[in-house]
Amino acid sequence: MALLQQAYRGLFRRTSTFALTIVLGAVLFERAFDQGADAIFDRLNQGKLWKHIKHKYEQSEE
Repeated sequence: MALLQQAYRGLFRRTSTFALTIVLGAVLFERAFDQGADAIFDRLNQGKLWKHIKHKYEQSEE
């Protein structure tokens, strides 16, 4: 209960801090969700993506 009271006093009491909390939370959630989805996609498609097989097709410049 004390944690909720501290969150209310620090983040939700004023409209400006409430709006800032919502915006920052949305940005952080979007970044985390995007990176997590990319990691899952890369793991499911390991060995099928260009970044995994390009060494087979690139010619070395010697």
